[in-house]
Amino acid sequence: MADPNSAVSTLINQVLTDPDLAHSDVFRQMLQAGLQDLIEAEATATIGAARYERSEDRSTRRNGSRKKTLATPSGEVDLAIPKLRKGSFFPSLLNPRRRVDKALYAVICQAWIDGVSTRKVDDLVRALGNESGISRSTVSRICADIDEAVAEFLARRLDHTWFPYLFVDATYVDVRHRGRVVSQAVAVVTGVSSQGRREILTMSVGDAESTDFWTQVLRGLRERGLKVSTETDPEGVALVISDAHSGIKAAVKAILPGAGWQRCRVHFARNVTQRLGSAHSKPVNALISTIFAQTEYSLRWDPPIACAGATLLIPG
Repeated sequence: MADPNSAVSTLINQVLTDPDLAHSDVFRQMLQAGLQDLIEAEATATIGAARYERSEDRSTRRNGSRKKTLATPSGEVDLAIPKLRKGSFFPSLLNPRRRVDKALYAVICQAWIDGVSTRKVDDLVRALGNESGISRSTVSRICADIDEAVAEFLARRLDHTWFPYLFVDATYVDVRHRGRVVSQAVAVVTGVSSQGRREILTMSVGDAESTDFWTQVLRGLRERGLKVSTETDPEGVALVISDAHSGIKAAVKAILPGAGWQRCRVHFARNVTQRLGSAHSKPVNALISTIFAQTEYSLRWDPPIACAGATLLIPG
């Protein structure tokens, strides 16, 4: 029997008293109230006691709630999921998204990442068979999951394996910042584990590749558990590979003491091309590739190469 004091019973009585109230929003409210009652009942069973009830069977206490918006045929309903002081709780009636829902959510997120407007996302959802489309607020809420996943990824610990090598680089992209489109640096640090597996360690956005910016990036890695190779503990960063940016080199020296630095061969080849021009740089870059391909260290040193009036010192 339904609880006569529940919100559902109250709404039913209102509709029975005044039939003019029987419109779609009332049914949405009834659905919301019914779902909330079921959630509260399951939370009570999980805790072992109702709200404010004294019971020896109580295992924990409530600690507020978090909002959960659920899309239904009657419209979106806002539900309050109780939080517990000890342990976690998620109502069984709110099952994880079905596979088709996950696929649709993935399409929406990817479209948003690619810069598709919310209006065009709505058209895309309709084209995929959802005749009701999707609102801007729903798109924003779905895509907020991306921010949570990225934040969790960038905050994960880095002491699960040994990263002897780091590849550090940055590129500039146009971003919308405070209502204006500006160019900002996007820094990416990739670690290579002792098993040879590459793993993106962090990504950071800044105004410019200054020493302070790179110092903050590398310090964040250290705080998350990235180790530096020492005499007592060799399982740490041994070598950092990047372009010859002075800010990176200064940050490596300050934050990763004991780690070596090597100029990236790709950036070096680009510098050669810029210095000599595309017509003269091809044979020089071919020779540089041959030098880097040597397996014996003694064979990597050659006299300076003179080409097109410029002298290049090939690094070891």
